Amino acid sequence: MQKILKKFPALINLYPPFLGAGIKISLPLGDFTEFYVSMKLTKTNQNYVGTQFGGSLYSMCDPFFMLIAMNKLGRDYLVWDKSASIDFISPGRTKVHAIFKISDQEIAQIIKRVSENGKDEPTFEIIVKDENDRPVARVTKKLWIKKK
Repeated sequence: MQKILKKFPALINLYPPFLGAGIKISLPLGDFTEFYVSMKLTKTNQNYVGTQFGGSLYSMCDPFFMLIAMNKLGRDYLVWDKSASIDFISPGRTKVHAIFKISDQEIAQIIKRVSENGKDEPTFEIIVKDENDRPVARVTKKLWIKKK
């Protein structure tokens, strides 16, 4: 398992939905607690009017809150994506990016709510920004978490 985890940053960039859309992922801290995700505007990810395709914008945001929660909570917890939504704020005409992280305080609150209620359904929001840090899209993800 450790071998796979060490190769994960390279392997995730080869995941077909990311590869096809030109989505690039890096782990700035070298672990699974923060992800930097970017996507250049190319012929493979633009829509009919030449801006970032909405499906690609969502794909670049899909798994990261779940992966971070799984890593921070450990093997004693089940973590699943429950729902998601995306709001388009402005056309993506340049490279876009987002940084995904969940604070230790948020993780402590999740653990507390799971302990009290048997499960938790935390919601996280990320703003995808363009090269000039202007908002392009807002993605909201709801997770479902419980103790095994």
